[in-house]
Amino acid sequence: MPSAERHNLVISTRNPNKVQEIQAILTDIPVKLITLADFPDAPEVIEDKETLDENASKKAQVLFAHTGIATMADDTGLEVMALHGAPGVHSARYAGTNPTQADNRAHLIEQLKGIDDRRAQFRTSIAFTTASGTYLFEGICKGRILSKERGDGGFGYDSLFVPDGFEDSFAEMNAEDKNAISHRGRALKRFASYLTGLLASNE
Repeated sequence: MPSAERHNLVISTRNPNKVQEIQAILTDIPVKLITLADFPDAPEVIEDKETLDENASKKAQVLFAHTGIATMADDTGLEVMALHGAPGVHSARYAGTNPTQADNRAHLIEQLKGIDDRRAQFRTSIAFTTASGTYLFEGICKGRILSKERGDGGFGYDSLFVPDGFEDSFAEMNAEDKNAISHRGRALKRFASYLTGLLASNE
């Protein structure tokens, strides 16, 4: 991080749920989180790449170029084995153009009707861009897809996903339990470890 901005970190999201997850995991690191809400003139980044890594990198690089401040961006996909990895990089748009999260969940339920193999995994790629370059951190959480939604918490596909070793869906878990095992939590912990070392080296 540039020394003048070393305590500032831009996160490429306006999603309050995602901001809360990030804040919870980075809480012990001396950084000030700045969101896209603080940059109303920030360019809209089209996630048109073929991989999660590429989408996350594109978002981080575009926003860093706009702000000049170290930037973190992520992209997450749900990969269902019986659907050959779909929805994957298209998870946010699985049900078509500009779908709601409920639309995407309903489409996934429909696609898996009559299919016994419910294995799936969430994958998160975090890209961190500074003047020195872009660095990637990955987190994976394996589990299974339910035939109907359970739970009122979380967002995205959380109410349909049960992580391996648990009976509750992500949407039924409290934030602390989910962050301990989730794909984004695992990626964020890897990023947090790197960031801690980076800040220490700049002291």
